[in-house]
Amino acid sequence: MRRDPLTWLLYGQLAIWGYFLYGFAPVVPLLRDEQHTSRGVASLHGTALAVGGVAGGVFLPWLVRRFGRATLVWAGVGGVALCTAGLLASRPLAATLTWAALASVAGSMIVNGTTAVLTDHHGPAGPAVLSEANAVAAGVGLLAPLAVGGAVTVGLGWRPGLGAVIGLAALTAIGWRVRIPAGRPVAVVRQAAGRLPRAYWLMWASLTATGAVELCLNLWVADVLRTHSHVPPGAATAAVSTIIGGMLVGRAAGGRLALRYPPAKVLLGALGVSGVGFATFWFAPTPAVAMAGLAVCGLGNSVHFPLGMGLAVAHSGGQPERALSRVAYAFGLSFGAAPYALGALADRVGPHTAILLVGGLLGVSATAIATLLLTAPGQGDAVGEGQQDGLDPSVGPHEVVEGDDGPGVRVVGSEDAAVA
Repeated sequence: MRRDPLTWLLYGQLAIWGYFLYGFAPVVPLLRDEQHTSRGVASLHGTALAVGGVAGGVFLPWLVRRFGRATLVWAGVGGVALCTAGLLASRPLAATLTWAALASVAGSMIVNGTTAVLTDHHGPAGPAVLSEANAVAAGVGLLAPLAVGGAVTVGLGWRPGLGAVIGLAALTAIGWRVRIPAGRPVAVVRQAAGRLPRAYWLMWASLTATGAVELCLNLWVADVLRTHSHVPPGAATAAVSTIIGGMLVGRAAGGRLALRYPPAKVLLGALGVSGVGFATFWFAPTPAVAMAGLAVCGLGNSVHFPLGMGLAVAHSGGQPERALSRVAYAFGLSFGAAPYALGALADRVGPHTAILLVGGLLGVSATAIATLLLTAPGQGDAVGEGQQDGLDPSVGPHEVVEGDDGPGVRVVGSEDAAVA
């Protein structure tokens, strides 16, 4: 792992989205109070994030080909800052939902762009670097619930805490002169009918479930603490930082584990840790024990996304950006359906019972990873033989083609060309 100025710039850009996401999620219960809506209606902000994520994923391959990775990532940074300003100035439900959706479009540009560049730039160390990048994002995001909760506690409301996103975007712009390179040539592997491999779809299922876990916890943990443990609103909002604190520690260590052990096995173990932490939180007799459980849960959650993304790219059959665009659909499904289902269920049975949905989602992800390990020996490795440079060893004759983002490679006889 060699961290150069490009690596640190990408870490900073990803951290902007981390601060927004971890700051906005605990704001949703406060918006519910402000807008006088039900939990089900408030959870539509999660649906708005999903819609934006899917829209970003749909247009990602075209945007990369048309404008290049550098423009994509910087536009995402500016877009998140602009949408944050819009949220700060808005009060009606329709307006906050719109800004949330647009922010998610911009966020998907940051996440997918930085993931592709870091994976390409660091080769075999890609999963470890992604884990570290998300550790940095979690470290910055850790401050968001504290800032929002602190502002609420002193009577300023949630807006000053979330508004720090704009300042972070301005600071990151200092790195404008660092060049974000175009992708290296990759091969489009001829699968049956051009489909992604089966191992990829197992990772897709895992990412769908774990994405829902993280957002459900971020959106509704504060509400559970307020209603079940009788924690004051400001403290309950700030308590979300215990999850992010666990994620920070886990991501700092998770990258090293991914260099020593097959990432899929590390991911399966992390899901077990998340399950233990969630059970501790749910059965906790006191707020202190509940928060300790959340920290353990965050420790396990820490590597769900970075290792899942790294494994999805590694098992994409040499089609990284196509794989990442499909991941956007996974997050669209998880962000849109699960938080709404949890919110609607909470209106009927209460948030403490409804949040048991998180335990079921952890089980779905663990089943997908276990299936990957049992049915596809060797698929737990981060990068397969011959894939370290983005070229699958099964690819036959190929030729170089030019694209808007630089040269690419296509399989002779294939009508599709990928420009990474």
